Amino acid sequence: MNKLSEEEKNKYLEELFEFLKLPSISADSSHKNTMNETAKWLSNELLKSGCDLSNIYETDGHPIVYGEKIINSSYPTILVYGHYDVQPPDPLELWSNPPFEPVIKKTAIHPEGAIFARGACDDKGQVFMHVKAFEQLIKKDKLNCNVKFMIEGEEEVGSDNLEKFLLDNKSMLNADVILISDTGLSNLSNPTLTVGLRGLSYMEIKIVGPNRDLHSGIYGGALANPINILSDIISSLIDDTGRITIPGFYDDVEEIDKTKRESIEKISNFDDEKFMDSLGLKETKGEKGYTTLERKSIRPTLDVNGIWGGYSGEGSKTVIPSEANAKISMRLVPNQNWEKISELFTNHINNIIPDSVSVKVSTHHGGNPYVTPENFKGYESAIKAYRDSFGIDPVPQKDGGSIPIVPMFESILGIKTVLMGFGLDSDAIHSPDENYGVKNFFKGIETIQNFYKHFGN
Repeated sequence: MNKLSEEEKNKYLEELFEFLKLPSISADSSHKNTMNETAKWLSNELLKSGCDLSNIYETDGHPIVYGEKIINSSYPTILVYGHYDVQPPDPLELWSNPPFEPVIKKTAIHPEGAIFARGACDDKGQVFMHVKAFEQLIKKDKLNCNVKFMIEGEEEVGSDNLEKFLLDNKSMLNADVILISDTGLSNLSNPTLTVGLRGLSYMEIKIVGPNRDLHSGIYGGALANPINILSDIISSLIDDTGRITIPGFYDDVEEIDKTKRESIEKISNFDDEKFMDSLGLKETKGEKGYTTLERKSIRPTLDVNGIWGGYSGEGSKTVIPSEANAKISMRLVPNQNWEKISELFTNHINNIIPDSVSVKVSTHHGGNPYVTPENFKGYESAIKAYRDSFGIDPVPQKDGGSIPIVPMFESILGIKTVLMGFGLDSDAIHSPDENYGVKNFFKGIETIQNFYKHFGN
């Protein structure tokens, strides 16, 4: 039995709250000390939970926490990956409670209660499930696999220093499977198992016009306005059918058979109306010929993530801005290569920019799509683990999100990944009032133990 006592549940929630109270914001340099403090806290927690050793590895950015317990060299080894850094909590005024003062509140979706805090689901709460599942297996003398933990502090800013760490420590990180909980499931009664991730290409456009901001009365109508030009460019990137207009963008897209698409749709029981209600919207929008579920999982996308320029303060200031900027992300599907897509994007913008302004296109970061193979013990063990915990087989489903380091793991370490996430779409990750169901947290601890049971046999 993998059930926790009430005493254990309360203890684990108290410990998780300690973790969540640490504002480990990797994007904000003012939190560097807190990032180091969080790494130390986590390393100590790994030791307390049963690791034989836990080390903190410095990088050119934030530290990576490593821990391990090797019980028998002939046993299979599981490498657990996660991240302890979190997204900035802004805008703070939209939180119903301070983001680093976790509380449990009952909601319509989580009647047993949900933990509200930045990082509750992404990814501290899910990382902590693995630590506690590991602790439980040791406590019950049921650990049948060697375990290694690699928890980094830069996932939310592109994991720039992870590749070097992998290359420098290939032997130390050798394992039979990588286990990650940084995804979600549909619900607790009809769970999904993430078997694929979209890739990512993250770009920035900077358009420069006059050498300074200009009076819009004196100069208006006589020269190009960078914000107007940028708006025209952005609106041209997607046509009226929802298709991306960059030449060559769809050349490598893997088309899924319509019969298989219909089967996935039927099994997943995705509800458009509930999905839109949860977002406060009245209708969906996207590429024609595809359902909402397909658009958010198996089709590539292009979205503007931020746009700025000119005057945006209180009141009015009548200027023609000197420059305009936008950040744009593209989610990619199997067979698309993020570096190729980044190049196609750059070339396209350079080709359509008018002579009245200049442009600079920058690539921030990216990663390729990933699919977990079905003929793999990790996949089979995950199916059995969900069956044990939920009483039903999970629905294999591709996720719309991206974890760029997953294909990197396979290319450098030669290890395949299993994605066992327990969050919900409604958990507001990266948004104000991020939350994570208490029941999901404990169900995750239970299911992870079941994965070990099957993978170690």
